[in-house]
Amino acid sequence: RVAINGFGRIGRNFVRCLESRKTSGLELIAINDSGGVKQASHLLKYDSILGTFDADVKIVDDSTISVNGKNITIVSNRNPLELPWKDLKIDLVIESTGVFTDQEGCEKHITAGAKKVLITAPGKGEIPTYVMGVNAVDYDPKLTVISNASCTTNCLA
Repeated sequence: RVAINGFGRIGRNFVRCLESRKTSGLELIAINDSGGVKQASHLLKYDSILGTFDADVKIVDDSTISVNGKNITIVSNRNPLELPWKDLKIDLVIESTGVFTDQEGCEKHITAGAKKVLITAPGKGEIPTYVMGVNAVDYDPKLTVISNASCTTNCLA
């Protein structure tokens, strides 16, 4: 059960990738973004770089969109401590705001009820970084906060 915090380019690309992999085992439950359902659905469907998303994207109500028939809760709160991760039983937060890149910031998601946080930018301090094809085999599942490095690093890997 996955939530995305920050629905900019990285957050939206995560949804596109998730939808392209029908057997990922991940279920997108929620997106936290300040723009609301209208902006989230429009920017997901129509991307100025990638073009139109080949998916059925709809607004269900004032707090829900659907992607190919799967409902996704949209919340808008800049304080991670107030996010409904516990109520939504979130296992993993994809932290893609670029704001919460240190342990203290990411721990707010854990305090709010998420089990783990994956930062989509270089982590600060002692946060371990894992990149597929480079050192992903070294991943320690006991960790609650990790970084996936930068998009540039992943591109080069």
